[in-house]
Amino acid sequence: MIDFPHSGRPSKKHRAPRIVVVLVVTAFLHLLVFQWAEGRLGLPSLQGEQQAPVITIALNEAPPVPVATPAPPPKKTIPKKPRPARPKPPKPPAASPPPPPEAAPAPNPDALAQLAPAGMEAPGTSVETPVVVATPDTADSAEPTPLSPAESTASATTEAPQYPVALPPSAQLDYDVIALRGQQKWYGSGTFVWESAGGRYSITGEANASLLLINLTVLQFRSEGLISEQGVAPLLYSEKPRNKSQTNTHFQQEKRKITFSASEAVYPYQGGEQDRASVMWQLAGIGRGDPGRFVPGAAFDIVVAGARDAETWRIGVIGEEEIETPFGKMKAWHVRRAPRQKAYDQIIDIWLAPQQQWYPVRLRQTSTNGDYLEMSLSNLNAGIPPATQTN
Repeated sequence: MIDFPHSGRPSKKHRAPRIVVVLVVTAFLHLLVFQWAEGRLGLPSLQGEQQAPVITIALNEAPPVPVATPAPPPKKTIPKKPRPARPKPPKPPAASPPPPPEAAPAPNPDALAQLAPAGMEAPGTSVETPVVVATPDTADSAEPTPLSPAESTASATTEAPQYPVALPPSAQLDYDVIALRGQQKWYGSGTFVWESAGGRYSITGEANASLLLINLTVLQFRSEGLISEQGVAPLLYSEKPRNKSQTNTHFQQEKRKITFSASEAVYPYQGGEQDRASVMWQLAGIGRGDPGRFVPGAAFDIVVAGARDAETWRIGVIGEEEIETPFGKMKAWHVRRAPRQKAYDQIIDIWLAPQQQWYPVRLRQTSTNGDYLEMSLSNLNAGIPPATQTN
């Protein structure tokens, strides 16, 4: 503690040392304040900067990079086929009123002529789609081969099959006809007149279409010839469809050949050949001559000439069936001519009634497209007087 004298006003002598002391004390106090603030507030030190530490870096050689072994190739995966999305069912269309029924087309009698009665076929109307139908016997039969001009006069060396034949008595048979062509049904009538006397025979027939109140003849045909040990032996077969020219098929027995007015084909004549009208009467004669030959599975091979050519028909026996007739129910043998696999023709079904002299009581011709013509017996007039017979 500094003790100042208690005198009045200090003298100039003593005033100078006081001032020095005050300045020293003031400076010392400022120094203490600065040191305290440096520690409390983190102010930069008033001392000189310290020397930064030295960092030593050593460069070492990099270690060798390891060689990576190649990874195995990825397995090929077959992408699964995406399942097709199920289509959403279409919304049902709004119900609309049914269209008015179309008027049925006017009947065309010429169309019915193309569906000739079973056993006949109008020229140029053969079906062009092959039909494969099971037959009772699948063995191939000998197909007639057209003759070359040099062979046309040569005699045949192969004999046709022979059967015991007893032809039925003369008769006129009337039929009801129904035919389907496209989507239209036709109705009409048909007639067969079978006559035999004095070693000769003749078959005349026609098919008619009912058009309103008018009956139009759409087909006429005729077969005539001799009656031999082999049964029916045609000499001439003719067809006359509506609005078409007549065609003639000639069985030249002496020259041993079959010729056609509608084509230049020539076939050998061996004996036993039939035309499309006479074949059913030949079958009736076989049934009357030897009924035992008609058993299910049996077959008859007959060369049949049409308007332009000839071919072997294999006619199989289907079986005995009971059918309705104007005379009541009766049993009839159902036989069928089915085209061979390489043939382009129609199926022909015939029903022969033993109770009625083996007359054909029903006939049906079916095309590959479903069209058909069926003839059902409506009237039978047996025993035609000889005066009406044609020689």
